Amino acid sequence: MSVDLNNKYGHITISNEVISTIAGGAAVECYGIVGMASKNQIRDGFTEMLRKENFSKGVVVRQEDDNLHIDMYIIVSYGTKISEVAHNVQSQVKYTLNKTVGLSVDSVNIFIQGVRVTSD
Repeated sequence: MSVDLNNKYGHITISNEVISTIAGGAAVECYGIVGMASKNQIRDGFTEMLRKENFSKGVVVRQEDDNLHIDMYIIVSYGTKISEVAHNVQSQVKYTLNKTVGLSVDSVNIFIQGVRVTSD
């Protein structure tokens, strides 16, 4: 599936994989995020962190009528306030998709797939 946009210059089609990659990149830039997790834990094994080129495996883009919904599967850092991290990810993803692609996102649903202790 893809998102279709029309403007005065013509027609634009953006694939869901592009949207999910941009959303994943925006999410991992947020404080408290260790990485993205696969949405298919049973098939892919226990909570495994995804690399940058696989962010689309941790993001689901859904379209219902004219509404765009994004489900994100993330791993947070131990010791952070999970609700605050999730709120920051929601805000950052909405802002980034609006500024880079011009999409208005109706909801960003966060699924915490794990907590990691990081040694810096």
